[in-house]
Amino acid sequence: MLFRIEPRPVPSKRMKFFSPLIAAALMLLSGLLIFILLGKNPLLAFHAFFIEPINDLYGLGELIIKASPLMLIGVGLAIGFKANIWNIGAEGQLAMGAIFGGGVALYFNESTSILILPAMFVGGIAGGMLWASIPAFLKIRYNANEILVSLMLNYVAILFLSLLIHGPWKDPQGYGFPQSVLFSESTLLPILIEGTRLHAGVILSFAAIGVGWIFLLKSFVGYQLQVSGLAINAASYAGFKYKKMIWIGLLAGGLCSGIAGVSEIAGPIGQLLPSVSPGYGFAAIIVAYVGRLHPGGIFLSSLLMALLYLGGESGQMNLDLPSAVTGVFQGMLLFYLLATDFLINFRIRFKSNPTLKGTRS
Repeated sequence: MLFRIEPRPVPSKRMKFFSPLIAAALMLLSGLLIFILLGKNPLLAFHAFFIEPINDLYGLGELIIKASPLMLIGVGLAIGFKANIWNIGAEGQLAMGAIFGGGVALYFNESTSILILPAMFVGGIAGGMLWASIPAFLKIRYNANEILVSLMLNYVAILFLSLLIHGPWKDPQGYGFPQSVLFSESTLLPILIEGTRLHAGVILSFAAIGVGWIFLLKSFVGYQLQVSGLAINAASYAGFKYKKMIWIGLLAGGLCSGIAGVSEIAGPIGQLLPSVSPGYGFAAIIVAYVGRLHPGGIFLSSLLMALLYLGGESGQMNLDLPSAVTGVFQGMLLFYLLATDFLINFRIRFKSNPTLKGTRS
């Protein structure tokens, strides 16, 4: 072999920073190859996928709208991931947040009170945290695997939402379409920039980045979470209660996901639909890891993931690409991140060829 793989004495901080960038670059190169295999002009396809969606003010607004739930949920998940609490149920927690918040909106749909919108967010937080408390309780009480429990609860929540929309919450004037009535003006988030759909809910997402940074990097509870994730025995010896970390890790994800659910139905959607998310809860897992579980990195990776969503929509309209292309790019990003993370703890050493050396001499 012309190279060998050897472990690093200590993990490389430089590669920990550069591996997400390398993964993103490899994803783009692979994307160009995919466009060629699909018979598309790679330069035109690249422009349609990554440039055209954000070439004006409206497009930039759409980018932030798409990134908003991703950064919000990503911060919530990162809190649990730091302690090795694996919440895979953000999609269901988002749906339950939408159900609880949407229920408030439908019940008070004729009211013009300014308190309805805050009540919707309170309901959304309650719904998301309630759904996240189920795997937390089962983990603590019966040592159930939180990955499987939270993952399965996604489908329960989504099907429950679909049941409501096809049943008691279905719009009687909706011509048979599975949807609720349109929300009243008092239940909708105000638009921030005229000519775009950018709504006030994005402020909550930006605030979550700041709060998450303070909580994870500056608070004692955040320190406990990180120590618990790195060495549970050392954390127990220091008196840190791991059961408390489980509750905090899962409920933080439920809280953020619930807020994201309400922001979607009170923002760009304006009503309840059988599916209020194109997969934000799952994509936010990739966002959290590409962002290195750091709020600042999550902010940047959420913009990249949002661009993939917009690029997929643009590719369908302008290039006749299949809708699955967005998922392909997301999968490649995660795959390359996992591959390049290998370089954090290992390095590649190239060997010189002794035969060539002898020839030169």
